[in-house]
Amino acid sequence: MGERRLPRWSELRELARPRRPAGDATDRRLARAASIGDLREIARRRAPRAVFDYTDGAAGAEISLRRSREAFQRVEFRPSVLRDVSVVDSSTLLLGRPSALPLAFAPTGFTRLMHAEGETAVGRVAERVGIPHALSTMGTTTIEALAAAAPAVRRWFQLYLWRDREASAALVERAGAAGYEALVLTVDTPVAGPRLRDVRNGFTIPPALTPRTVANAAVHPRWWIDLLTTEPLEFASLRSWGGTVAELADRVFEPAATLDDVRALRETWSGALVVKGVQTAEDARAVVDAGADAVVVSNHGGRQLDRAPTPLEELPAVVRAVGDRAEVYLDGGILDGADVVAAVALGARGCLVGRAYLYGLMAGGERGVQRAADILAREVARTLQLLGVTSVAELTPDRVRLRA
Repeated sequence: MGERRLPRWSELRELARPRRPAGDATDRRLARAASIGDLREIARRRAPRAVFDYTDGAAGAEISLRRSREAFQRVEFRPSVLRDVSVVDSSTLLLGRPSALPLAFAPTGFTRLMHAEGETAVGRVAERVGIPHALSTMGTTTIEALAAAAPAVRRWFQLYLWRDREASAALVERAGAAGYEALVLTVDTPVAGPRLRDVRNGFTIPPALTPRTVANAAVHPRWWIDLLTTEPLEFASLRSWGGTVAELADRVFEPAATLDDVRALRETWSGALVVKGVQTAEDARAVVDAGADAVVVSNHGGRQLDRAPTPLEELPAVVRAVGDRAEVYLDGGILDGADVVAAVALGARGCLVGRAYLYGLMAGGERGVQRAADILAREVARTLQLLGVTSVAELTPDRVRLRA
């Protein structure tokens, strides 16, 4: 070690470069998020516990959710070096139309629960980014209101089959009239999954004013102010409800749905028909035979049947079964742009992302959703570069494998 000395002021001046904070508190908070995991931590601090757990949690012991994320952790990429990757193209075709990224914002229920801006914020971000957004039957913004808020976004409508078939048919008709290009039929919900976090938190829709929630309001005053000073929190496609989400699902969802319902929708819906919740190659073949244009390999984010198949592990078999006749998408456990790249390399046309943007929504409303989208887009592009490919079209199964 050389002799010690006192630093010169000119040397300190080079090191001391304080940054003036940019924007307001929300901007500064979001600027510190370098990953979706960072947004999740901000969301956990910003939202009431019951709200965060409703978004973050899954069914039963949450084994399916953990396995989905662990599957992505087992991904091993196989890069090529000495390739010119100064410019990469992250765009692709989803349902035959251009998308800036190989992903869509997945349908999520009760989105205004996470932030008062809700689905309209998500739709506006999807519009700016250039990706599709699927509105849920259980959404808190109407079919028509989303179309008005984000007129240029590629709008998909997610449908649960109800016991009241006339009500389901009316929703499909409204979606068609409002310019929705695709119908996403979710088929893994004959009954609700056991959401134990919700039970333990005493979580209801809308949140009830109990001693516990009143105490929580003191810790999260901004969330409660937004709740109480904006439009009443209710499902846009249903009347008001005062119980749990599981109780609502068991009351209105149709446990007797069959492949005949897929065929009937195919006859009445002129747009693209996507079937979400397929978990085996056999079921994928069956729904494509019934008229589906695309399938989503999904276990509902682990929120229905715990110990269900892990989507990333089932993906190659589904692609082999129907990939020459229908587009195949993946849903569940995606928290990084590299996860999206891995799924596409294994045969998916694209991915549906839900929790990732909901963490952003809880962390900072529309700006938080934009931050989530920017993080995912940056990670997709950088992963392509590090793989040595210049476009999504170059992602092939030889680029990735799942370690044992």
